[in-house]
Amino acid sequence: FHVSRTIVRQALNQLSRDRLVVLEPARGAFVATPSVDEARQVFEVRSMLEVAMVRSLCERITSAQVATLRAHLQQEQAAVARTDVPGRTRLLADFHTVLAQLSGNAVLARLLADLLSRSSLIALMYQSAHSAGHSQEEHVRIVDAIERRDARAAARLMAQHLTSVERNLQLEPRTPDLASALRPTA
Repeated sequence: FHVSRTIVRQALNQLSRDRLVVLEPARGAFVATPSVDEARQVFEVRSMLEVAMVRSLCERITSAQVATLRAHLQQEQAAVARTDVPGRTRLLADFHTVLAQLSGNAVLARLLADLLSRSSLIALMYQSAHSAGHSQEEHVRIVDAIERRDARAAARLMAQHLTSVERNLQLEPRTPDLASALRPTA
Protein backbone atom coordinates (compact mmCIF):
# COMPACT_ATOMS: atom_id res chain seq x y z
CA PHE A 1 0.00 0.00 0.00
CA HIS A 2 3.10 2.23 -0.16
CA VAL A 3 2.92 3.34 3.48
CA SER A 4 5.66 3.43 6.05
CA ARG A 5 5.91 0.98 8.92
CA THR A 6 5.31 3.89 11.28
CA ILE A 7 1.82 4.46 9.88
CA VAL A 8 1.03 0.74 10.02
CA ARG A 9 2.32 0.58 13.60
CA GLN A 10 0.15 3.58 14.56
CA ALA A 11 -2.90 1.97 12.97
CA LEU A 12 -2.29 -1.32 14.77
CA ASN A 13 -1.80 0.50 18.07
CA GLN A 14 -5.14 2.30 17.58
CA LEU A 15 -6.88 -0.99 16.77
CA SER A 16 -5.29 -2.46 19.88
CA ARG A 17 -6.61 0.42 22.01
CA ASP A 18 -10.05 -0.23 20.49
CA ARG A 19 -9.63 -3.90 21.52
CA LEU A 20 -10.04 -5.11 17.93
CA VAL A 21 -6.44 -6.31 17.57
CA VAL A 22 -4.13 -8.01 20.05
CA LEU A 23 -0.45 -7.09 19.79
CA GLU A 24 1.95 -9.80 20.87
CA PRO A 25 5.63 -8.83 21.22
CA ALA A 26 7.92 -10.66 18.79
CA ARG A 27 4.89 -12.42 17.24
CA GLY A 28 2.78 -9.75 15.56
CA ALA A 29 -0.76 -8.44 15.49
CA PHE A 30 -3.81 -10.69 15.61
CA VAL A 31 -7.52 -10.04 15.36
CA ALA A 32 -8.97 -10.06 18.87
CA THR A 33 -11.17 -12.98 19.84
CA PRO A 34 -13.51 -11.79 22.59
CA SER A 35 -14.44 -14.46 25.11
CA VAL A 36 -18.00 -15.53 25.73
CA ASP A 37 -17.86 -13.80 29.13
CA GLU A 38 -16.66 -10.54 27.56
CA ALA A 39 -19.43 -10.75 24.95
CA ARG A 40 -22.02 -11.06 27.71
CA GLN A 41 -20.52 -8.14 29.64
CA VAL A 42 -20.53 -5.92 26.56
CA PHE A 43 -24.24 -6.58 26.03
CA GLU A 44 -25.01 -5.98 29.70
CA VAL A 45 -23.43 -2.51 29.57
CA ARG A 46 -25.03 -1.74 26.21
CA SER A 47 -28.45 -2.55 27.64
CA MET A 48 -27.92 -0.19 30.56
CA LEU A 49 -26.95 2.66 28.25
CA GLU A 50 -29.24 2.10 25.30
CA VAL A 51 -32.47 1.59 27.20
CA ALA A 52 -31.98 4.98 28.87
CA MET A 53 -30.89 6.49 25.55
CA VAL A 54 -34.08 5.57 23.65
CA ARG A 55 -36.24 6.64 26.57
CA SER A 56 -34.59 10.07 26.44
CA LEU A 57 -34.66 10.22 22.64
CA CYS A 58 -38.45 9.80 22.62
CA GLU A 59 -38.76 13.12 24.44
CA ARG A 60 -36.92 15.13 21.77
CA ILE A 61 -37.06 13.28 18.44
CA THR A 62 -37.91 15.40 15.38
CA SER A 63 -39.57 14.38 12.12
CA ALA A 64 -36.27 14.89 10.28
CA GLN A 65 -34.51 12.58 12.75
CA VAL A 66 -37.18 9.92 12.26
CA ALA A 67 -36.62 10.22 8.49
CA THR A 68 -32.89 9.68 9.09
CA LEU A 69 -33.68 6.52 11.05
CA ARG A 70 -36.09 5.27 8.36
CA ALA A 71 -33.46 5.77 5.63
CA HIS A 72 -30.98 3.82 7.72
CA LEU A 73 -33.50 1.00 8.17
CA GLN A 74 -33.87 0.73 4.37
CA GLN A 75 -30.09 0.33 4.01
CA GLU A 76 -30.09 -2.36 6.71
CA GLN A 77 -32.89 -4.26 5.02
CA ALA A 78 -31.08 -4.19 1.66
CA ALA A 79 -27.82 -5.48 3.20
CA VAL A 80 -29.60 -8.30 5.04
CA ALA A 81 -31.51 -9.27 1.86
CA ARG A 82 -28.33 -9.55 -0.22
CA THR A 83 -26.50 -11.46 2.58
CA ASP A 84 -23.77 -8.83 2.71
CA VAL A 85 -22.23 -10.02 6.00
CA PRO A 86 -19.73 -7.16 6.57
CA GLY A 87 -22.25 -4.59 5.34
CA ARG A 88 -25.11 -5.86 7.44
CA THR A 89 -22.90 -6.11 10.52
CA ARG A 90 -21.74 -2.51 10.06
CA LEU A 91 -25.24 -1.19 9.37
CA LEU A 92 -26.86 -3.08 12.25
CA ALA A 93 -24.26 -1.60 14.61
CA ASP A 94 -24.53 1.83 12.97
CA PHE A 95 -28.24 1.90 13.83
CA HIS A 96 -27.26 2.20 17.48
CA THR A 97 -24.63 4.82 16.62
CA VAL A 98 -27.24 6.87 14.76
CA LEU A 99 -29.54 6.70 17.79
CA ALA A 100 -26.69 7.92 20.03
CA GLN A 101 -25.85 10.76 17.65
CA LEU A 102 -29.50 11.82 17.46
CA SER A 103 -29.62 11.90 21.27
CA GLY A 104 -27.20 14.83 21.16
CA ASN A 105 -25.01 13.41 23.94
CA ALA A 106 -21.41 13.29 22.64
CA VAL A 107 -20.10 11.40 25.69
CA LEU A 108 -22.74 8.70 25.27
CA ALA A 109 -22.00 8.50 21.53
CA ARG A 110 -18.27 7.92 22.22
CA LEU A 111 -18.92 5.29 24.91
CA LEU A 112 -21.38 3.49 22.70
CA ALA A 113 -19.01 3.65 19.71
CA ASP A 114 -16.41 1.73 21.74
CA LEU A 115 -18.95 -0.88 22.81
CA LEU A 116 -20.31 -1.16 19.29
CA SER A 117 -16.89 -1.78 17.75
CA ARG A 118 -16.46 -4.64 20.19
CA SER A 119 -20.02 -5.84 19.52
CA SER A 120 -19.38 -5.83 15.77
CA LEU A 121 -16.40 -8.11 16.21
CA ILE A 122 -18.49 -10.35 18.46
CA ALA A 123 -21.30 -10.39 15.86
CA LEU A 124 -18.90 -11.28 13.06
CA MET A 125 -17.66 -14.19 15.15
CA TYR A 126 -20.95 -15.46 16.53
CA GLN A 127 -23.99 -14.09 14.63
CA SER A 128 -26.05 -16.10 12.15
CA ALA A 129 -27.80 -14.70 9.06
CA HIS A 130 -31.18 -15.49 10.63
CA SER A 131 -30.45 -13.43 13.73
CA ALA A 132 -29.24 -10.51 11.58
CA GLY A 133 -32.62 -10.41 9.80
CA HIS A 134 -34.38 -10.64 13.16
CA SER A 135 -32.30 -7.71 14.49
CA GLN A 136 -33.30 -5.59 11.52
CA GLU A 137 -37.00 -6.28 12.19
CA GLU A 138 -36.52 -5.32 15.84
CA HIS A 139 -34.88 -2.05 14.77
CA VAL A 140 -38.04 -1.23 12.79
CA ARG A 141 -40.22 -1.79 15.87
CA ILE A 142 -37.90 0.38 18.00
CA VAL A 143 -38.12 3.23 15.48
CA ASP A 144 -41.92 2.85 15.34
CA ALA A 145 -42.07 3.32 19.13
CA ILE A 146 -39.65 6.26 19.03
CA GLU A 147 -41.72 7.90 16.29
CA ARG A 148 -44.85 7.51 18.46
CA ARG A 149 -42.82 9.02 21.31
CA ASP A 150 -43.70 5.97 23.39
CA ALA A 151 -40.71 5.96 25.75
CA ARG A 152 -41.92 2.94 27.72
CA ALA A 153 -42.35 0.80 24.58
CA ALA A 154 -39.07 2.00 23.04
CA ALA A 155 -37.15 1.14 26.23
CA ARG A 156 -38.83 -2.27 26.49
CA LEU A 157 -38.18 -3.03 22.81
CA MET A 158 -34.52 -1.98 23.08
CA ALA A 159 -34.00 -4.17 26.15
CA GLN A 160 -35.68 -7.10 24.38
CA HIS A 161 -33.65 -6.46 21.23
CA LEU A 162 -30.29 -6.51 23.02
CA THR A 163 -31.31 -9.61 24.98
CA SER A 164 -32.40 -11.25 21.74
CA VAL A 165 -29.16 -10.35 19.95
CA GLU A 166 -27.12 -11.78 22.80
CA ARG A 167 -29.28 -14.90 23.01
CA ASN A 168 -29.01 -15.49 19.24
CA LEU A 169 -25.24 -15.30 19.23
CA GLN A 170 -23.76 -18.73 18.97
CA LEU A 171 -21.74 -18.27 22.15
CA GLU A 172 -21.73 -21.90 23.16
CA PRO A 173 -19.62 -24.00 20.79
CA ARG A 174 -21.30 -27.05 19.29
CA THR A 175 -18.24 -29.14 20.18
CA PRO A 176 -16.03 -28.56 23.20
CA ASP A 177 -12.73 -28.39 21.30
CA LEU A 178 -11.00 -29.08 17.99
CA ALA A 179 -9.85 -32.56 19.04
CA SER A 180 -13.45 -33.56 19.77
CA ALA A 181 -14.61 -32.14 16.46
CA LEU A 182 -12.03 -34.18 14.53
CA ARG A 183 -12.48 -37.43 16.47
CA PRO A 184 -14.26 -40.08 14.34
CA THR A 185 -17.77 -40.93 15.44
CA ALA A 186 -18.69 -44.53 16.25
